[in-house]
Amino acid sequence: MNWEQLEGKWDQIKGTIKTKWAELTDDDLLLIEGKKDKFIGMLQERYGITKEEAEKQADEFDLDL
Repeated sequence: MNWEQLEGKWDQIKGTIKTKWAELTDDDLLLIEGKKDKFIGMLQERYGITKEEAEKQADEFDLDL
């Protein structure tokens, strides 16, 4: 699934995302709005990881959908 499709289904998959990345708050998920760049930035901030690692995690999750 690409991020455009994910963005359209954001409300339905927020729970799945929160299960995988428990450090993301409900407010974080509201701010992200299904936008990949916002999601990557929030992963970096909450988990203290590099942009490259956040992108890798986001892309791997994308493949699992």
